[in-house]
Amino acid sequence: MKQILVIGAGASGMLAAISAARCAASVTLLEGKEKPGRKLLVTGSGRCNLTNHSLDVETCYRGADPAFINSILKQFPVEKTLSFFEEAGLRTCSRGGYVYPVTGQAQSVLNVLLLELRRLGVKIKYSEKVISLKKTGEIWEVSTHSWTYRADSVILAAGSCAAPATGSDGSGYKLAEQAGHSLVKPYPALVPMKAEGKFLKKLSGVRMPADIFLTVCKKTFRESGELQWTDYGISGIAAFQLSGLAAREMAAGQSGRGKQVAAVLDLLPFETQEKLFTWACSHGEGRRYEDLFAGLLPVKAIQPLLEAAGGRPSAVFSMKNSGEFEKLIHTLKHFTLNITGVKGFENAQVCSGGVDTSEVNACTLESKLAPALYITGELLDVDGICGGYNLQWAWSSGWAAGRAASGGKTV
Repeated sequence: MKQILVIGAGASGMLAAISAARCAASVTLLEGKEKPGRKLLVTGSGRCNLTNHSLDVETCYRGADPAFINSILKQFPVEKTLSFFEEAGLRTCSRGGYVYPVTGQAQSVLNVLLLELRRLGVKIKYSEKVISLKKTGEIWEVSTHSWTYRADSVILAAGSCAAPATGSDGSGYKLAEQAGHSLVKPYPALVPMKAEGKFLKKLSGVRMPADIFLTVCKKTFRESGELQWTDYGISGIAAFQLSGLAAREMAAGQSGRGKQVAAVLDLLPFETQEKLFTWACSHGEGRRYEDLFAGLLPVKAIQPLLEAAGGRPSAVFSMKNSGEFEKLIHTLKHFTLNITGVKGFENAQVCSGGVDTSEVNACTLESKLAPALYITGELLDVDGICGGYNLQWAWSSGWAAGRAASGGKTV
């Protein structure tokens, strides 16, 4: 019977262990923390958005090679993910394509995974932090502070360095490097962005709809959704989606602060500039600017945004000064925010970067440099946008690596 060690009891590690055990391998799962699935429990604010019915590799994932990502996702797509959890006893529901457990609790997802691991006889060793791995002949030797484990194959599923409090402390990168792999430098992703502006403190806590445009390598990316202002910059899903790109673009510059990145915000995304101006001309004569924006912007945001856009909240609209008001609307629909950085790994949901996918088999996830070593999940240079896409990558990559490591078929 083939002996397999899985390093890391996160989402991809647990799926890898289950997949391998279903192919009749003897599987031991090593977890550095005292409990499994700690990062899984905080996903989706504890509700666990475990996948998404709307999945397009080109738009939902970042990474060096979309073909590599697609090769793995097609082996264990959304439909198979849903069937797997249904068979394991988890009922799910879809909300606009976003899939959650019907309980609304990530703990339910973890529970069914642990039950399946137990049913299959997978041994789970907790508080076993792996510090080194090496291959002697045909056997892998994996050492913790207390023991050296031996196996025919190793699946490295130790996570990235995002949210280190959950166990993803970047140690998996070091283990991959011990095996000879190189890294695409990791940066925080799905994380708040820092910005310049004295007005930010007055806006802190305000939530509002917005479109955000970010130009990277001469290509403009757009995200729409809720924007949350903070005293240091911007947060919310729309900002999260672009944060990894912003971090990479700034780092791509020369020494010092790197490239300067500007985000252009449409703070009135529900209407065109022309219609807003026509509406003001029809209904605004004699009204103060701040009153005209009372139904367009959150109350707390009116004064600081109008002032930041160069307007005077107390100014009175008239057809004589309509050009001034038109310019104000234009500025609010093209509000330029200088991005100075992103929050650190401790605030990030995932990382942009990781093990170079050109060094990994695109079908099996076996290392091209170290035979019988498989790499999954966030360790690889693959990251998804918000919406269940990162967990789907974890399920798919774990499943593919488990089957391949155990000698099962891959498709």
